[in-house]
Amino acid sequence: MAGVKNNKMEQKRLIIGMSGASGAPLALACLRELQHHREFETHLIISNGARLTIEQETKLPFAEFTHLADFYHEIQSVGDGPASGTFSTCGMLIVPCSMKTATGIRNGFSDNLLLRAADVTVKEKRTLVLAVRETPLSPIHLSNLLELSRLQNVWIIPPMLTYYNQASSIEEMTRQAAGKLLSRFGIQLEGYQEWNGIK
Repeated sequence: MAGVKNNKMEQKRLIIGMSGASGAPLALACLRELQHHREFETHLIISNGARLTIEQETKLPFAEFTHLADFYHEIQSVGDGPASGTFSTCGMLIVPCSMKTATGIRNGFSDNLLLRAADVTVKEKRTLVLAVRETPLSPIHLSNLLELSRLQNVWIIPPMLTYYNQASSIEEMTRQAAGKLLSRFGIQLEGYQEWNGIK
């Protein structure tokens, strides 16, 4: 485990997981926003698949990307804090969340720290937000997501485009999607536009 401690009081731990689907810029937007909310202590876990997409999609070196969080945990470090229910957190965000990861969570298949942390989040009834990525969705995908949606503390939030905010760039679209994900943890992202009705 590596990271930088900050002089913060009464922090809330938030686990950020990244699995091997397209969407690294969305995780990047979330991590950068969380740096402005110092009441949160962030713990980042990145799968091997996600590691491959980070440099491809964000142009950031992997080491630089990991330093956006307070702590970075290696995927196979199953002895780290997030593997235990006694490691108190306010929840976990997996962005992006691949169908493989969703399947592992649904079946309790905790063979790495990312899946174990998600399993802990489910069993402790903490907020788990899944930014699932896949298209088209097969009957297998839909069955797994249906079962996960039946858990009261799990939110399945695909990063779908919104048009009411009239975004003028990919960056604005990404921030809007990031705002929707972070709102489940009580975080108001600057520039995120809620629907206020037709005017």
